[in-house]
Amino acid sequence: MRQRVFESRNAVLRLFAATLAVSSLVLLIGIAGASAQSGTPAPDQGKAAAQPADAAAKDAAQNQRRTDEFAEAAQVINGPAGNPECVWLGRRVVRLMWRDDLDTAFRHLDLYDRFGCPGGHIQAAFRCLTRFGGQIDPKVAETLDSRVHACWINPASQPQQAAASASQAPAAPTTGNSQPQPAASPSPAASPTPAPQK
Repeated sequence: MRQRVFESRNAVLRLFAATLAVSSLVLLIGIAGASAQSGTPAPDQGKAAAQPADAAAKDAAQNQRRTDEFAEAAQVINGPAGNPECVWLGRRVVRLMWRDDLDTAFRHLDLYDRFGCPGGHIQAAFRCLTRFGGQIDPKVAETLDSRVHACWINPASQPQQAAASASQAPAAPTTGNSQPQPAASPSPAASPTPAPQK
């Protein structure tokens, strides 16, 4: 009987010690937080107050830009590819494919298909984006986003360098029912002949 009393007393003491440890830890954290807040105000608090206003202005400008892009897509593209949900999901899929995040791109593509958006438009937009690969700066997200939007709006667009060189090349005359001849492939470079052995 005595042993049970001592065991229960030890259990109560252990429970009390654990409760005391947890409550003192909570008290220390509260005191540390209060002392950190009671220091002298930082000199940049005036700037910190201005930053939320700047952030709100940036968010409003970005929302307006997105709305304008959706309206532009609806005017330019006939059919479901111009619907806002198709524009948003489709551009996202193309961007994810460009960044090699194919798992996420396929999940978004399933959602894109579920909305009844045309899959061929994604193919054409990604094909267009690959033509502009050298002009996209990977460090600046805006270049990729603007190029993805431009390719979504007009998947047949060409880079300016290639378009300028194509317009400067003389067109081969065609006569009657003859089909245009394919461009001649460049001749392979001559391989050096081995030097005679001495």
